[in-house]
Parts: sequence; C-alpha cells; structure tokens
Amino acid sequence: FIVTLSELIQPVVEISKRAGDCILEVYNREQDIDVDYKADDSPLTEADLGAHKVIEAGLKALTPDIPILSEESDEIPYSVRSTWTRYWLVDPLDGTKEFINRNDEFTVNIALIDDGVPVLGVVYVPVLKQLFTGVTGDGEGCGAFLTEGDGEPQPIRARSVPTKVSEETPLIVVGSRRHGADALKRCLTRMRQHIGPVEMTSMGSSLKICLVAAGKADIYPRLALTSEWDTGAAQAVVEASGAILVDTELEPLRYNQKEPMLNPFFYVIGDSSFGWSEILEPVKAPSS
Repeated sequence: FIVTLSELIQPVVEISKRAGDCILEVYNREQDIDVDYKADDSPLTEADLGAHKVIEAGLKALTPDIPILSEESDEIPYSVRSTWTRYWLVDPLDGTKEFINRNDEFTVNIALIDDGVPVLGVVYVPVLKQLFTGVTGDGEGCGAFLTEGDGEPQPIRARSVPTKVSEETPLIVVGSRRHGADALKRCLTRMRQHIGPVEMTSMGSSLKICLVAAGKADIYPRLALTSEWDTGAAQAVVEASGAILVDTELEPLRYNQKEPMLNPFFYVIGDSSFGWSEILEPVKAPSS
C-alpha cells in the first residue's frame, strides 16, 4: 500500500458519508421513491446508482491502482476479477427494501479485500449518523470502532456469552425480518434446548452483523442467500471486534474464490470460545 490501512480508513469514511448524503437527498423527498427491478428481481433506485457513482469516483481518486467491484457496476467476468489480489468491494446501498419502506435501516458498505480476506471495512448508517469501522490486525489504528453523530470514535468489542443464560440474561440473537424464517426458527429451537432463554431482535441490512461487533447481540444466523458485497465491509468490522463470520461448517467466509458471488449460509458469532459446534447445524445453501 502507498499508505497503511489505518491511514486509508478516514478517506474511506468521508467517501461513505458523501454517498450517504446522496442517498438522503432521495430518501427525504416527500414523493414516493421510484423503483426499478434488476434481473434477479432485487429493487434498484436512484439512490443506489447515485451512491455508487460517488463511491466509485472517490475510490478511484484515492487508490487508482486498486480495482472496484460494486453491486451496481457492470458485471466483471470471473476470468478478470480472479486475477485480483486486492480490490474494493462495495454495496452502495445495502437494505434497499428498508430504504423503500423508509424504516431507516439501510447502510453504505465499503470493504477492502486482500487475498480473499476483508481487511478494512466501513459501514455507514446515513439516517442515524452511525459509523462502524474496522481494520484487522494488531498495529496502530487497528480494531473496530463506532462513531455516533459528530462524536469521537469509540472502540467496540464483541461480548462473551453470559456465564449463566437465563430470563434475566438471555442469549441475544439478531435475525432478518425477511429471509430464511423456517431455518431460523429451527436454529432458535436448538439454541433454547441447548443454552436457555433467547431474546430475538429483527433488523435489516448489514446492521445485524454490526450489532454482534458492538456487543449488542451474541449471534446472527444468516440461513438465506446473500452476495459477497452484502457482507465484506461488516465482516471486516466484526472480525476487528474479536467476533467471527463463518459458514455453517464454522470456516471463515472468504471472497472472490468462485464464479457466482453468492455467499454460503453463515453465522456471525460474538464469542468463538463458546461451544457452538455442538449447537449449530451445517445447513447447506441451495446451489445456484
């Protein structure tokens, strides 16, 4: 790198905030949000495209030699991207459905992937002015942080599973309100049987992963399909916090290793020393 990861983080934060401002211009209009649909039936708005353009221009100016892979960029063949050892992985607006429904739970996501591993991540929540950042490693400036509004970045750490799980101190599980409901119910049943009381929180976008990083939840089972740009930035944050993001075989999620950019089902685990392997099922995602 021309600069260190810790020196890159602040310029990337500024880029994410400019993208957030672009999104809010659309979000705060009084009229309904116009929605188009991509080939996979996922929604696309003016805000997705505007944020993409802001981020792409900002990253090209910051690191002209590092390629960019964004959800909203033209499709890049695997024969090309498989040659990349380092690249930016971007979801300009994660949680488009949340954006359309105006429930505030959408994020800007920018990750730097190095040899398949997310090493830097920024997750910005425009409406709440919350900023999660993560730089992996042990050097100066590394770690996970949460910045609220105009405040100073505060370090965040994943929490340990309570020594005694009870109604007063339940296991806290975060999940999607839209995807994988049946598999999640089975997972929750196993947790209750093996561990004890469970408190369930539903939320949209990559905020679910960040809750584990911030010590607000113990586990996030994602037993439904996602794409690599949905998780890269938040995985850097969560791993910098001491938590892990693993597939259902409990192996770390890695990037740019295959043609389709779909992730396997996965778990975000705050306390990796806990005996999760006895509880979590190795659920397979359908082939695609």
